[in-house]
Amino acid sequence: MKKITFILATLVAFATAKADEGMWTLYNLPQAVYQQMQAEGFKLPYSDIYKSKDAIKNAVVNFSGYCSGVVVSPDGLVFTNHHCGFEAIRSHSTVEHDYMLNGFYAKTFAEELPNKDMFVSFMKSQTDITSRLMACGYEKASQSKKTFLVDSLQTVLTDSVRKLDKTLRVSIDPFYEGNSFYATVYQDFNDLRLVFTIPKSMGKFGGETDNWMWPRQTCDFAVFRIYANPTTNGPAEYSKDNVPYRPQHWAPISLDGYKEGDFAMTMGYPGSTSRYISSYGIIERRDCENTPRAQVRGVKQDVMRRHMRASEAVRIKYDSKFAQSANYWKNSLGMNKCIDSIGLVQQKRDYEARLRQWQDSTGYLKGKLDFDKLASYYEKRFDRVRTRYYWLETFRRTNELATRAMRLAMGGLEVKGPKKPASKQYHEFADNSNEWDAALDKEVLAVLLKNYREHVGHRYLPKFYATIDQRFGGDYQRFVDDLYARSIVMKKGAKLFFNTKAYKEDPGVRFGQDIMDIYYDLTEGMGAINDTIEAQERYLCAAKLRMEEDMPHYSDANFTMRLSYGQVKGFSIGGRELGYYTTPESIVEKMDKAKTNVDYEAEPIMKQLLSSKNFGRYTDKNTHNMHLCFLTNNDITGGNSGSPMFNGKGELIGLAFDGNWDSLSSDILFDSHLARCIGVDIRYMLFMMDKWGHADRLLKEMGL
Repeated sequence: MKKITFILATLVAFATAKADEGMWTLYNLPQAVYQQMQAEGFKLPYSDIYKSKDAIKNAVVNFSGYCSGVVVSPDGLVFTNHHCGFEAIRSHSTVEHDYMLNGFYAKTFAEELPNKDMFVSFMKSQTDITSRLMACGYEKASQSKKTFLVDSLQTVLTDSVRKLDKTLRVSIDPFYEGNSFYATVYQDFNDLRLVFTIPKSMGKFGGETDNWMWPRQTCDFAVFRIYANPTTNGPAEYSKDNVPYRPQHWAPISLDGYKEGDFAMTMGYPGSTSRYISSYGIIERRDCENTPRAQVRGVKQDVMRRHMRASEAVRIKYDSKFAQSANYWKNSLGMNKCIDSIGLVQQKRDYEARLRQWQDSTGYLKGKLDFDKLASYYEKRFDRVRTRYYWLETFRRTNELATRAMRLAMGGLEVKGPKKPASKQYHEFADNSNEWDAALDKEVLAVLLKNYREHVGHRYLPKFYATIDQRFGGDYQRFVDDLYARSIVMKKGAKLFFNTKAYKEDPGVRFGQDIMDIYYDLTEGMGAINDTIEAQERYLCAAKLRMEEDMPHYSDANFTMRLSYGQVKGFSIGGRELGYYTTPESIVEKMDKAKTNVDYEAEPIMKQLLSSKNFGRYTDKNTHNMHLCFLTNNDITGGNSGSPMFNGKGELIGLAFDGNWDSLSSDILFDSHLARCIGVDIRYMLFMMDKWGHADRLLKEMGL
């Protein structure tokens, strides 16, 4: 009886404290979580989440290593977000055939467009291998030895599964801050083709104005197809002979809709959260990571925006780069605002004080977990971490010259030419002039060099700043123009004979070496400090898990498949209720403001379609209107973009594509009152495929 009473008490406490929070691994989903899901409206048996042939997880994919997606047809159609497929759409676009501007629909299999370096991964299984690692001495090993042990075991496990199926691979990832390790078996399909996309004006409707905001009307979806070996139905590199993949399971689509309070579940690949991090780690995240990121990207984006608006060709080259930069520029601003507005640092300090008292009373991890040591080591690295982020945001992948120069300085480029004499050996950059614009590139580098100097200490200025002062009178643009003009690094088709005096004296080559010298200076001696902080954060997590051992706990996100659940639910701010869905009237109202806000521009046909008074089968039976986007309190983060959103019967009702501005600190602390997942309604997606795209063959393929 005592055991039954304890279990009931645990479930009650869990329902009260944890409902709707959590990014849960599937193979070991706690029964308490499953029972809470049932209480909120989940109808499927436990095995249909992970284990059975028709398990929901069998339809969910990792989309190209940065997003999520879902298989929706017996011929391998995949839905993901428009912004997840944005680079593929951009790469196929030209001024003459601009698929970003005009959309794209392949009316036959033959017209579907292949995409270099894109893939989907299916998770086949997952297991806890912590004990195997610990048996190898992992706990007491040095950092390099730990890496070796993980890599070695991963190789052993991959070799083992490939004896059964050579198309499988194994990845070992740390969970619970490195207190546990899971091995996940994946199957990757590398032939992924673009099938359908609406114009960017709708796929990114609202642009940066609406990003991370509610209400939203963005029709954020794109359609791809998996292709497979025609003989085995397994993975294959791209070939014109490949055929549409026949999946084991695909997600059924619901046109029945939902109402507020209905069960909702996301399943996908959330990228990274820091729910277990210390108060000292939060301060570092706010001041040393988010603040530099937002500041530098704001400067860079001002230049990019101006050049992109002046030229369609430049816009096509930089649309995807700008979107990637702007997304986490705004996220960093919003996260810092939330951290401060809810007093998150103090909340963590209060919790750590309770944890410290518990540790003192129990002796758990005595001699290991040391709060004072944790604080002092974070303080030791504060300035260098902050400077490192200014360095990263200034030089890493921000412009073509710095990118090439740094690659040369780091080594690893292919060596071409004869073995002897050495002076005839050279490096060569592939012609990628279709991916960048010289005028934009030069101005970005000039303004970032000036900005970097204004925000970091003199010690971390590369040597070339003396040249800027002495030879160019502090004129950053003249310095950059001279680099482009004189350096062989930027010459199209140039052979860089790296064993010659001319190469070593080349201003672009020296520029890259100067940049990397600062990076090495920033990282020198940091290994021991970083290892100590990592160990202390791991002990802190272990202490939390032990102190709250009667409660189910989920691990921080690490881009492995997770489930989150909750309800369709709006929220309120300052006493003002914000609805749980948006309507066609609301997007038409924004379209009417396009003259004063370019983010609300759309093709006339879109306004015409969405001004309809009759949306047919796409009309919600409860509200008698078509829903565009909707809210749930599902727990998501970056990487969840494109995650399928299911109802209680495991049917697809939409795709997750964003969170809300008021909860951007949720990566650190989940706030059930404010945290919301924004999804695009499946009926809105299908309406656009039907009425705008006339994609009858795809609707038929999905059984619609």
